[in-house]
Amino acid sequence: MTLDPQARVLLDQLEAMGAPPLSQQTPEEARAGFAALAALAGPPEDPVPTEDRSVPGPSVDIPVRIYRPEADRPLPVVVYFHGGGWVIGDIASHDTTCQRLASGVPAIVVSVDYRLAPEHRFPAAVEDCDAATSWVSAHASEFGGDPARLAVAGDSAGGNLAAVVALHARDAGGPPIAFQLLIYPGTDMTRSLPSHAENGTGYLLDSDTIGWFMDNYLAGADPRHPDASPLFAEDLSGLPPALVVTAEFDPLRDEGEAYAERLRRAGVMVTTSRYDGMIHGFYGLDSVFDAAKRATGETVEALRDALA
Repeated sequence: MTLDPQARVLLDQLEAMGAPPLSQQTPEEARAGFAALAALAGPPEDPVPTEDRSVPGPSVDIPVRIYRPEADRPLPVVVYFHGGGWVIGDIASHDTTCQRLASGVPAIVVSVDYRLAPEHRFPAAVEDCDAATSWVSAHASEFGGDPARLAVAGDSAGGNLAAVVALHARDAGGPPIAFQLLIYPGTDMTRSLPSHAENGTGYLLDSDTIGWFMDNYLAGADPRHPDASPLFAEDLSGLPPALVVTAEFDPLRDEGEAYAERLRRAGVMVTTSRYDGMIHGFYGLDSVFDAAKRATGETVEALRDALA
């Protein structure tokens, strides 16, 4: 396939702005730039009430935002981990995405503001996401959720964290996770699969930026550790069903699809959905990409079916 024309327009606009590559910015500069890009998602079409609070973490409290659609019955719960290479992104950058999931399913969505690198390196983000998921499972009924219908979800680095949390929950015997939504997840820190070479330049997320993220996050940790690269987990059996979304012109495409294939071979029910012509980061930008609208619809339907 060829690059989607809408993706080409966005890439040309970003190039015309002349901002330095992310890999040449400080984390603070990169976070500000990412917030501006995330604003392209626009406001939610059908906003639901939210509550910001903190939950206990392994070393400090973890900020979360709880999206609570009005309902006369307990709703399923989705714990969402934002993308941003473990360095950038936050609750605000993914607010519209979480609003759309909450209103569309409908479900209570808990967005987790896990600690970021380089201030807090691997495995701080994993520890926070584990702790937040356990807290949500234990307290879901207090805010109208059904703990028996619990999913984890995330995009990019958040997809990586969702996959790792699902592995940890399986190994620990809980919390019970019914579904995992993995949107172009990072699953292989070795960057050895072909899509890294094929799509490593010119498509928003480039090889230098991925290296910058990894340097800030891993800081010398083993890139093959399963908590960093779930593709290298020894056993993927017994995990919850999954939807894995990938994009054709994404360096992470092959590792997401490789993880889905390993899940399938381990006996896990998994659906893989590749969006042809799309680039990394398209999900959630419904006001920019027609494909993003389709992806929102697909993920809402998958969560609704899995958590019915």
